[in-house]
Amino acid sequence: MSNKKTFSRKFLLILFAISCFLGNAQVLRKRTTLLMGGRFDITIVAQDSLTAENSIDEIIAEITRIENLISDWKPTSQVSEVNQNAGIRPVKVDKEVFELAQRALHFSEITNGAFDISFAAMDRIWKFDGSMTEMPSAEAIKKSVEKVGYKNIILDSTQSTIFLKLKGMKIGFGALGEGYATNKCRDLMLAKGITSGIVNASGDMTVWGRQPNGKEWKIGMTNPFHTDEVFAVVPLKEGAVTTSGSYEKFVVLNGKRYSHIINPSTGYPSTGLCSVSVFGPNAETANGFSTSIMVLGKEAGLNLIKKYPDYSCIMITDNGKILKSKNFKKTKLHLKN
Repeated sequence: MSNKKTFSRKFLLILFAISCFLGNAQVLRKRTTLLMGGRFDITIVAQDSLTAENSIDEIIAEITRIENLISDWKPTSQVSEVNQNAGIRPVKVDKEVFELAQRALHFSEITNGAFDISFAAMDRIWKFDGSMTEMPSAEAIKKSVEKVGYKNIILDSTQSTIFLKLKGMKIGFGALGEGYATNKCRDLMLAKGITSGIVNASGDMTVWGRQPNGKEWKIGMTNPFHTDEVFAVVPLKEGAVTTSGSYEKFVVLNGKRYSHIINPSTGYPSTGLCSVSVFGPNAETANGFSTSIMVLGKEAGLNLIKKYPDYSCIMITDNGKILKSKNFKKTKLHLKN
């Protein structure tokens, strides 16, 4: 796993949208801002410009609220308080923070630790800036994850507390938290009668409704080995798409490509896959799957996703081959290769 603050992601997803006034008087407004350590592109379709702009303001306020609760980079957040008291005492947190931690631990269980929010305590011994010329020692790799382990995260539902058993442990929700935030923003807008929009967190998108012209939103996908062409176009009316990948951050040692996404249970980088995009109804869940599949690899990843028929994925291997889960036949996927 990896925290978005430690790497930059090249967008593999392109949003095809039309920003214009149409006969039904709906308008589309878009704004880009930096939140939760990354770029957010917010698109709202409304009856007038003022409503659209006010709605974007509300989305930014909601994401900021969530960031102040769960960011492990903000010393005053509840998650930072949990980390500061690792090995000392349980920390009482808000219900939504506790339930987010519960869902994260569920992902750890179903992936046998391929997903683990305690990755935040991992030593950064792998370098992906071009300076690394040899593998770290097995001893150093083992030591790098000695404070990582979801089984040492203790949740008390009665008291709504989180306790990290080992001193030096840390948790961080990373992109999972961003997925949660985009889901919350969609629900907030729907409750207010805003029936169409997109919240795009650094390429991870939650989409609802349609474009002002009545057509579905369309997501274009590019292959990092051929960035000048779109290999698939996926129409989306409701749902989410998230991508995890190593298209910019990786190292090649002894002819083998190592991703910046580290297996939290072993300390070794993931190999075999360059990117994983997951489609489904919930951005938080999709993000958990895309991260996990990068770590699990092709076979184990496909075996995992087939257990959840509401979700499907496209993988790109280290040699540029495009693979898709079998349940993708249920979607309107237009592969161009």
